[in-house]
Amino acid sequence: MFGVVPKVLWQRKKPADERNRVQMTVNCLLIESGSDLVLVDTGLGDKGDEKFRDQFGFETDAVRLPEAIAGAGYELSDITHVLLTHLHFDHCGWNTCRAGQSDRWVPTFPKVTYWLSRGEVEHGRSQNLRDRASYDGRNWVPLFEAGVVELFEESAVPVAGIRAQRARGHNADMCLVLLDGGTEKGVFWADLVPTTAHLPYAWVMGYDLYPLETVANKQLWLPRAHEEGWFCFFEHDSEIPCARLVSRSGSSVR
Repeated sequence: MFGVVPKVLWQRKKPADERNRVQMTVNCLLIESGSDLVLVDTGLGDKGDEKFRDQFGFETDAVRLPEAIAGAGYELSDITHVLLTHLHFDHCGWNTCRAGQSDRWVPTFPKVTYWLSRGEVEHGRSQNLRDRASYDGRNWVPLFEAGVVELFEESAVPVAGIRAQRARGHNADMCLVLLDGGTEKGVFWADLVPTTAHLPYAWVMGYDLYPLETVANKQLWLPRAHEEGWFCFFEHDSEIPCARLVSRSGSSVR
């Protein structure tokens, strides 16, 4: 999660267990805008086997996305759009669910348009050795079979005030999601800034395919979020899912 940053530094912010795992979560974002209900990313899903659950320290009693949506007072059928930042398994797992007791996977949300980056889909269809394990076709191939996908290039606006914007670095086509409610603005960082521990420009994940471009995009977007007082949503932070950035010791990114 911290690439070349020495453990003696990062463990002060994210202590590791005996297997060198740090506490993380998958925070999705549900946005109500008029008659639309937009879901940004869909988490891990329930496709992982026992080996997967052990490897990632999967907490089986944690609240799952469908339960969280119900807890917020909505039905799955209320969601009108699902906006995916990218197609790694921990960001799109609840796109699909099993159809009854069969081995067939179908869209989880029955009345939804799923918004996907065309470049990300193309990469998912022809993966390389570096990131092949990050893609699970069960999470997105059934969406095309159901005809519920809207592809986009550099950016997309599924609903006014909600924009996916390509931010190359973690991979070639990952997107931020920029929010503009008129009086308030926000950003869903996805894996550009996965946790608050990754706010320093040089703290870049070893998973990133283009780390220097990650740094460049952090240098572009973090100062703007700080200066304009945006709400910042951190997808993998288990303690601080949302915050505003404030200056400390002369830095706008700490």
